[in-house]
Amino acid sequence: MIKISLHQLKFHAYHGLYEEEKKTGNDFEVNLDAWFEEPADIIRQLNQTINYATLYSLVKKRMSIPEPLLETIAMDIALQSKAQFPVICEINVSVRKVNPPMLNFQGQTEVSFHKKYE
Repeated sequence: MIKISLHQLKFHAYHGLYEEEKKTGNDFEVNLDAWFEEPADIIRQLNQTINYATLYSLVKKRMSIPEPLLETIAMDIALQSKAQFPVICEINVSVRKVNPPMLNFQGQTEVSFHKKYE
């Protein structure tokens, strides 16, 4: 099994339920891990693996589309990743809101989506 990871991807985006979030935005961090079965031979060409630059472009594009719920974003990134790379047999996507708009809240909120494909 081979795992391709993109961690600590940082974006300023306009996701959230509240009007202020839609106007001012927030900082987000995305982590993605995708697994696939190794081929019979050693990987020597890009078309034998999952291109992490393509995954990054997919995440970046999705993060630019405002969405009320982080759950929707995480699930959609996983769905799009699987569509782009059908060899993915397992995926984990987490989306973290760095400064959630809650009074006297110190910390971060995060949603993770994990899926195993048959």
